[in-house]
Amino acid sequence: MKIRVNGEERIIQCNKSISLNETMKLLGYSSNTVIVELNNLIINSEEWKDKFIKNGDKIEIVSIVGGG
Repeated sequence: MKIRVNGEERIIQCNKSISLNETMKLLGYSSNTVIVELNNLIINSEEWKDKFIKNGDKIEIVSIVGGG
């Protein structure tokens, strides 16, 4: 399946529906360090398991950085 992650085309190899939670793990991200926008809608990390990725979806990932 082809998706766009932060503007770059990525191919996810899967034989079934894949949740946003599983996708983020495959991409190497943790729910407590990023904010995710799926098709222009910010998704709370508690909802990642209930949202499923489709071919052509766009994901924007923003890392959270602490500091002063």
